[in-house]
Amino acid sequence: MAAENTSAEPWLPLDARPARNAVIVAGLIGYAWFLGGTAPFSMKALLGVLLPGAVLGLIACRRPPERIPPPPSVDVAGFSYWIICIALLLEWEASAVRDNSPPWHPSLTDLINPLLGPHAVKSAAVVIWLLAGWALVKL
Repeated sequence: MAAENTSAEPWLPLDARPARNAVIVAGLIGYAWFLGGTAPFSMKALLGVLLPGAVLGLIACRRPPERIPPPPSVDVAGFSYWIICIALLLEWEASAVRDNSPPWHPSLTDLINPLLGPHAVKSAAVVIWLLAGWALVKL
């Protein structure tokens, strides 16, 4: 009996299956283009976000990734810089929401929405979002 490959690595290198990879990339771009064209907060947009989330959740439950060992030490200075940046962004968003986002203090979503307006940019953001979800499942 042959031993099964139980690692998270693919059996063949990515370039060994060019037809499959081309179909996956075309499907990913097509799905992102469709989802980028949906109206915000519509049922199509909701289902378009829930579907990949459910698929990635099932993959993560069925085949949990191998855990990465923790680092021997944490860089306190670098960690504190990240915490300060995250806290500042959260404070900015919370204060803008509390004040009903006046023009002189817009929320981060008010600043990002015009950037995500074009269909191609919104579709590219969906591709990045899907790839980030896949990377989280594969880690």
